[in-house]
Amino acid sequence: MNIQAPTKENITGVILAGGRARRMGGQDKGLVSFAGRPLVEWVIEALVPQISRILINANRNRMTYATYGYPVITDEFDGFQGPLAGFVSAMAAVTTPWITTLPCDGPFPAPDLVERLCAALAGQDAEIAVATDGNRVQPVYALLPVALAPSLREFLASGERKIDRWYARHQVALADLGDRPKGFININTAADSQRLERELKT
Repeated sequence: MNIQAPTKENITGVILAGGRARRMGGQDKGLVSFAGRPLVEWVIEALVPQISRILINANRNRMTYATYGYPVITDEFDGFQGPLAGFVSAMAAVTTPWITTLPCDGPFPAPDLVERLCAALAGQDAEIAVATDGNRVQPVYALLPVALAPSLREFLASGERKIDRWYARHQVALADLGDRPKGFININTAADSQRLERELKT
């Protein structure tokens, strides 16, 4: 692909808040309170210094998310079809050639997440960059070119939904953030939230 290299100015940060959150009793996870603030606020706060534009992908409570002052989009596909549906919907909505994606339920994104994704992409001559915590790939922490939207649409149209299978079709760079394990902590249950709140106070 012959596209502009990613920079802070030409990447839109996409906060994925469109899931069903079954393990949280079906609550809208981005709006669940953690340490006194909705989870999405923690993610926005971490992302603002790293990037020039932000977009929120949400399938519920759009008006509430809109109060943060960023565009809010819903999935093009009905039925909460996973992060790839959020990816492709964001690709259709942004005006930048790149998006960085991250989930709404991880309150501590690395402060240099975007920078390190960009460095991995350039250093490994890849199409997509995905973060790893040193042990496991963290597939929704990713840097993706909007130019891959046709590939992703074709993949979803075939009935596929697994993110790793789509990545396998492309050159993927791994950004090792093993020195920032806190950056991938996510809150899936009320118990997770309570435990993390206790840890913050100690």
